[in-house]
Amino acid sequence: MAQDRDQPLRERDVTPESLYLRRREFLEGTASLLSMAALMGALGPRRAQAQGAVPVASSRRDFAGGEKPTDLDDATGYNNFYELGTGKDDPAANAHLLRLRPWTVSIEGECKRPGLVDVDTLIKRHPLEERVYRLRCVEAWSMVIPWLGFPLAALLKSVEPTAQARYVAFESVLRPEELPGQRRRVLDWPYVEGLRLDEAMHPLTLMAVGLYGRWLPGQNGAPLRLVVPWKYGFKSIKSIVRIRLVREQPPTSWNRMAPEEYGFFANVNPEVDHPRWSQKRERRIGDWLKRATLPFNGYADQVAGLYSGMDLRRYY
Repeated sequence: MAQDRDQPLRERDVTPESLYLRRREFLEGTASLLSMAALMGALGPRRAQAQGAVPVASSRRDFAGGEKPTDLDDATGYNNFYELGTGKDDPAANAHLLRLRPWTVSIEGECKRPGLVDVDTLIKRHPLEERVYRLRCVEAWSMVIPWLGFPLAALLKSVEPTAQARYVAFESVLRPEELPGQRRRVLDWPYVEGLRLDEAMHPLTLMAVGLYGRWLPGQNGAPLRLVVPWKYGFKSIKSIVRIRLVREQPPTSWNRMAPEEYGFFANVNPEVDHPRWSQKRERRIGDWLKRATLPFNGYADQVAGLYSGMDLRRYY
């Protein structure tokens, strides 16, 4: 169904199931599609020897319970990135519009060492790891993605948060002259997100700069994005330009747009349905059959303690 250009869209605007099978070639100019065997053989640190590959210091495959990663073309061709368009294939089609260099990240607020840092300098400061994580979208589809990045905790420790820092606020790039989605009233731009400081410091929380052994493409949030695997995907903000340590809970884009539907925490909880659909099951992109959604997206053993004493049905 066509959308009125002046009507704000929401995460609920799910692409029809028939589009799940649509593929987009990730690397322009390749002569043929990569086979699954070739993909699986290219996911580790050895990929660093290939053209455009990312050198990694370590690789961890156990964060997704041994699950097979989603096809590369699905992971890079079926995306939510409203700055580049609201259709699932719009981000890949429009990613070339996003200029990735020069790129700086401003680190501000309740910390002893604030500053403006070039993204390449930031990346060089931190050994990169490969981590295979589940990704669960609030729309009830999911993927398994081998990310490349470094723990957000390492960055935050380096700027020395003050005792007053309780939350971390993130802001995405704002360039409506480049990004067609920002020329529409889809959201209140720029996109903003936030975590509690203990969530941000958790070892699973990752600042991603690549996937599948390569640097992030624009549609996946290049050059720097957040990955919080136990939360719905809209929490993992893309193309970050600003990080602030703050005292009060910061506003977040989807919570600001529809607070009755999208909470600040947005932890994956199959027992808490979206107001208009169930969250008990999900469809892994590339599979036909649905599967049960796991509490905290399968990371309950690692993160449930962060929410001890909280009513997880109330604090969506």
